[in-house]
Amino acid sequence: MMSATYILGGAQTDFSRNWTKEGKTFMSMLREVVDDGLAEVGLDYDEIIRLNKENRVAVFVGNFDAEQYANQGHLGAFLTEVHPAFYGVPGARYEAACASGSVALDSANAKIRAGDYDVAIVVGVEVMKSVSSMVGGDFLGTAAYYEKEAKGVSLPFPKLFGQLADRVIERYGSKIGDKRILDGLGEISRINYGNAKKNPNAQTRTWFMNREQATTRGGKYNAEVGGRLAISDCSQVTDGAALLVLASPSYASEFSKKTGRTMKTFAQLKGWGHRVAPVLFEKKMAESKDNEYILPWTRQAVVDAYKRAGLDIDKIDVIETHDCFTSSEYASISAYGMTKPGEEHTVIEDGTISMDGITDADSVKRLKRKPVNPSGGLIGAGHPVGASGVRMALDLYKQVTDQAGGYQVPGAKNGLMLNIGGSATTNYTFVIGAEN
Repeated sequence: MMSATYILGGAQTDFSRNWTKEGKTFMSMLREVVDDGLAEVGLDYDEIIRLNKENRVAVFVGNFDAEQYANQGHLGAFLTEVHPAFYGVPGARYEAACASGSVALDSANAKIRAGDYDVAIVVGVEVMKSVSSMVGGDFLGTAAYYEKEAKGVSLPFPKLFGQLADRVIERYGSKIGDKRILDGLGEISRINYGNAKKNPNAQTRTWFMNREQATTRGGKYNAEVGGRLAISDCSQVTDGAALLVLASPSYASEFSKKTGRTMKTFAQLKGWGHRVAPVLFEKKMAESKDNEYILPWTRQAVVDAYKRAGLDIDKIDVIETHDCFTSSEYASISAYGMTKPGEEHTVIEDGTISMDGITDADSVKRLKRKPVNPSGGLIGAGHPVGASGVRMALDLYKQVTDQAGGYQVPGAKNGLMLNIGGSATTNYTFVIGAEN
């Protein structure tokens, strides 16, 4: 394993808030998450000024579409509007659709590893409730091939990921039954809503969802929105921001001595993967026709992260996955190596991916539990597009440093995250773990 970047901590906003209704803008969100995140870490503005004089600190902002949602671009420069301490600090905005937070995190990690900076402040931010769901759905269509997949299409992404569900069923339905796969999608939804109830920042922590509602698609209580997918299968339109502070090993040691925080309160970014598949969904499916994985580049991004971390699925204790729709989480299960392709339903049914397991008398044997999305994931916690990757990494930091509170996975030492952009076009993975 290569020398790892340290994560000193961070913060996120409450994803249940509607900032437009509060009369606040993306700047209000930036100010709040930066103030809260730096205070949580123990990094004050005077230290940023000191580091900047020595050219040791930089800012990385992940955002997908502020130009349309907030009528503003150039977000990488806007931390100067948060506090004068950021005057002169290098900053830029990074975009990769729903993986925008991860490309910011990846870029920050690369700069730390290259020795260009000792501290990187990574912020993911998205305001989405400034427009109607139909208008926002059209904005999100630019994460696909807009002219060919989204223009004139109502809610294009539920339809694209509905097609992913269709492909899973086409491959495996004859062997295990269509209903078994659809019920697995419903159970993913139930689990993520249930986990969100334990997360004080989750968007749906007060919402209701049970297995019956999640598996009963159609009608006024769970309308179908994308082929076989219904409302219960979809992540939420969310306003939110998240922040992480990354550091070189030398600065982490220096910071530990200065603040009195032990190194055990820091996490390590141990491995990463980044692969890009064809933009068009149909080209992805054509490419994977003869591959055992429906999403082969998602699988390869996972393999790359494992290789760099020197770990495999057996050493992973917790996973934060990109459940923009239940079909994306379902397809990712085999990509992690939890099962072979076509057997994803087994770890859903036997409780392996659940925080609580299942209590059925039939569930006598179970693999070592590997909870997926203890935070609630995108379905439960919320999906502010440009912030999701940073939020996932923050939650893994909390897990492996035993700071996740009510949704803590006991004994978690290493976590894996998958953040995707478009219809699994951009694939980012990170392994985050406790200090070795």
